[in-house]
Amino acid sequence: MQRILIIEDNQTLAKLIAKKIGVELDFEIDIAYRLSEAKLFLSRYNYFVVLTDLNLPDSPEGEVVDYLLQKKQRVVILTSNIDKNFRKQMLQKNIIDYIKKSGAQDIKYIISMLRRLLINQKHTVLVVEDSMPMRNRYKNMLENLFFKVVTVAHGEEALGFLQNNPKVSLVVTDYNMPVVDGLELTRELRKEYDKNDLPIVAVSSSEDEEILALFLKNGANDYIKKPFSKEEFHCRINNTIEAYENLHAVLNSANRDFLTGLYNRRYFFAHIDEYITKAEKEYLGLYIGMIDIDNFKSINDKYGHDDGDRAIVALSEILRTNTNQQDIVARFGGEEFCVALLAESDEIASNAFERIRKSVASFSFAAHNGEQIVLTVSVGVAKYEREEGIDEVINQADMNLYEAKKSGKNRVVFKKD
Repeated sequence: MQRILIIEDNQTLAKLIAKKIGVELDFEIDIAYRLSEAKLFLSRYNYFVVLTDLNLPDSPEGEVVDYLLQKKQRVVILTSNIDKNFRKQMLQKNIIDYIKKSGAQDIKYIISMLRRLLINQKHTVLVVEDSMPMRNRYKNMLENLFFKVVTVAHGEEALGFLQNNPKVSLVVTDYNMPVVDGLELTRELRKEYDKNDLPIVAVSSSEDEEILALFLKNGANDYIKKPFSKEEFHCRINNTIEAYENLHAVLNSANRDFLTGLYNRRYFFAHIDEYITKAEKEYLGLYIGMIDIDNFKSINDKYGHDDGDRAIVALSEILRTNTNQQDIVARFGGEEFCVALLAESDEIASNAFERIRKSVASFSFAAHNGEQIVLTVSVGVAKYEREEGIDEVINQADMNLYEAKKSGKNRVVFKKD
């Protein structure tokens, strides 16, 4: 479990902040009331973030901040100091944030900020900037927000990187660059990626308002004008990532089965044509497997619907682990699942579905009453042929599934021509 260190000489406030964070987030929390105590904690543990007051009994002028930065800690300042010049001076240091201690709302902000930092660890940001000092500045600010960061010098390098590394959540690009500038890069990226699939934040010092309009018209999600403050940069980046996440959460809920997290029937039929095209391009066979849990009604009747749901979830995990990432695994409803699988031959496809059947048959789990529930599945497989269409292939797989049930269950039926 990750840890947070709170350095605050007001013991009541420190304990309150720790309690609120502990309720909302999964952190181990240590509290130090002075810098000397903090040094002892820092010698023993690594911290996700250090939240520190500025005016401590043994650090009255904010010396604690420089000490923490020397120790490579990620620092959030908590202070009642409202002097603007002092605040500006602190923000020029490599800190995450500067938060005024004024009430309960600030604790809520701290919690939301920590939650954001935790989620940011999942994202990779591509920075496109020809100036090395600016590249390093962006990199430091983004890494302080816990993003993974990749930097390149111009748009052509960015396009090459994305071609081989598609798992980038956000592009931050300068405007004026050699080879391919930021506006050209934005246009090129929008040919491949929708605004919702790859957000772009453009940065420029240009005084020409037309540049801002051109970036937005050509698909940039946001625009930051130089010079900018660290806080503005942080807010715009976090807002862009949050919008990206929120949209994907909505799309995910529409495309995913609520119980298993697998794709649902809607997603399967919306995307199967892409899969057919992929099979044809790569000269592979497309095989549809309809999979059904044997005697599922008796499991529900004997053990209850909670254990029935556990059986469905267990099968979904077996399907995940016994298929490739490129395969489509969907729950069609109830105890019925569909797998679209690419394979070089009928034999390879048949072996893949047989492996699934055996994995299920060798699995068991404890019901709520302590008894062991053993699962088996019946599988019907059919191969896609262009002249037949996907609906007919699924119907054939369903017929083969029915035959597997009728002929004894716990088997794979794949009738080849």
